[in-house]
Amino acid sequence: MNKIRIGILGYGNLGRGVEQGILQNKDMELVGVFTRRNPIDIQLTTKDAKAYHIKDAKEMTDIIDVMILCGGSKSDLPTQGPEFAGLFNTVDGFDTHANIPQYYDAVNDSALKAKKTAVIASGWDPGMFSLNRLYAEAILPKGKGYTFWGKGVSQGHSDAIRRIEGVADAKQYTIPIEEAMDRVRKGELPDFTPRQKHLRECFVVAEDGADLNRIENEIKSMPNYFSDYDTIVHFISKEELEKNHSKMPHGGVVIHSGKTGFNDENNHLIEYSIKLDANPDFTANVLLAYARAVYRLNKEGIYGAKTVFDIAPAYLSIKSNEELRRTLL
Repeated sequence: MNKIRIGILGYGNLGRGVEQGILQNKDMELVGVFTRRNPIDIQLTTKDAKAYHIKDAKEMTDIIDVMILCGGSKSDLPTQGPEFAGLFNTVDGFDTHANIPQYYDAVNDSALKAKKTAVIASGWDPGMFSLNRLYAEAILPKGKGYTFWGKGVSQGHSDAIRRIEGVADAKQYTIPIEEAMDRVRKGELPDFTPRQKHLRECFVVAEDGADLNRIENEIKSMPNYFSDYDTIVHFISKEELEKNHSKMPHGGVVIHSGKTGFNDENNHLIEYSIKLDANPDFTANVLLAYARAVYRLNKEGIYGAKTVFDIAPAYLSIKSNEELRRTLL
């Protein structure tokens, strides 16, 4: 078996999750991790892989089949996505929903010029949840879909808080409002504002002497992240964050309520849910499945940016089409 040679850009929680995930995929191998930090400070688990400085990546295009981009959506991916799609086949989990169209265009332009293939926004939401929204909407056109996230730690939102001046560390929990979910499950089709569906709760470790009022105001007014939600901010010590908020659980539900029949007499409910002990690990495994798809598509001469909507499920699996038909269909 010719193994898919993987590079990892960024070695935070998600990057470490990708390294762990590669060990479970026998058709993949880790070539190296690329970081803005001193590579000497990076301790990898994979025996034959090395850590490199990010500037060295452009010299290794011939030995990496797919580069998995593990940076944050707020500051890293908007520049790294288009840049690295011009050098490698790439996969990322860009999750700022409102900015996906512009991000797609930038990555697509770069990948097409370089004859590379790039899958964007391929975590679990956007990603797996996006597919379930599409399937449900197509199957029950007379109906309405709802997505609820949590309770759990949002990596993207936590990262956005950590980028604020004066913040040493932070965790953000997305909490669904139970009353809203109950209404949907009863077959109601309400119009919710973001504030009516979710609450955001933040636990922040501030640097010594930082202006707490300014930090809280910056969090609550941050567009695309917190400004449309009721947001609670707690300032706590580093020790309390490590003791009570070290894990990264998450989850969520996609619910679609629809009607069929000549008189709309039949009610249907489609519900897809996930419950995760470790959000980064699960997200990493989604990215790896799409790395397999990217590798295959590029070999077929299919270039440019793709989303989960563009890729047939068979491209994600290590199994042959015959095996899939025999074992899963």
